[in-house]
Amino acid sequence: MALIHNAQLAPSKLELLGTWLPSQPWWARPGASAESVGAYRFDDPAGEVGIETLLVNGGDGQILQVPLTYRGAPLESAENALVGTLEHSVLGPRWVYDACFDPVYVTALATVIFTGGTQAELEIASETGLLRREPTTRVAGSGAPGVSVAPINSVTSTTDQRSTTIRAGDVELVMRRVLNGELVTGDALTLTGVWPGNDEPVVLALARTS
Repeated sequence: MALIHNAQLAPSKLELLGTWLPSQPWWARPGASAESVGAYRFDDPAGEVGIETLLVNGGDGQILQVPLTYRGAPLESAENALVGTLEHSVLGPRWVYDACFDPVYVTALATVIFTGGTQAELEIASETGLLRREPTTRVAGSGAPGVSVAPINSVTSTTDQRSTTIRAGDVELVMRRVLNGELVTGDALTLTGVWPGNDEPVVLALARTS
C-alpha cells in the first residue's frame, strides 16, 4: 500500500520534468510540454523511498514512461540521475531521481515482474483518516508468486533513444521509455499496463536472468 499525503509541491512534478526531459535522448519533441496521462506506484518495504512512474504525452501522441524515486536525502553517487529537488509541504525537501538508477526502484520493479505482482494500491492521508484512491494505471508482472527476489544494492544503467537497460548482478531489466510501436519480447518476462484511453495491455518493461 502506497501512502500519499494531500500536499503541495513546489515545483510540481511536471514543472520539474519540464526542465529535465529535453536533456534525455528519448525526448524528441523540442518545444513540447509533457502532459500526464497516468501513473502507478510501487512500495518500498522500508517505507523510506517514494516510487512512482509517470506516463506522459510528449507531443504528437507519443507516450513516454518516466519512473521516479522521491528521497528525503541525496542518493549517494547518483548525481547524474538527479532530476531535481522539490519542496513537499508535509515531508519537506525531496530529492527526485531517475528511478532506473536507484536500487530501491530496481528491486521493486524486478520483484513485481518476477513474482507476477501489481502496482501498489493507494491511500490518501487526510484530516479524517486514510482514503482509498483508484490508481490511474494498472500494471501486472508475468512471473509467478513465490519467486524469491534478493534486494539489489547497486545497478548499472544505460539509456538510448527508446529505452533504459538496467543490469544488477545476473538480472537484466529493460525499461521502455517510448511506449509507441511494437516490441519483440522473446523469452523475457514482462510488465504490462493499461491506462485511461488505452485498455489493451502494453509492455512497459522486460526482465531476464543470465
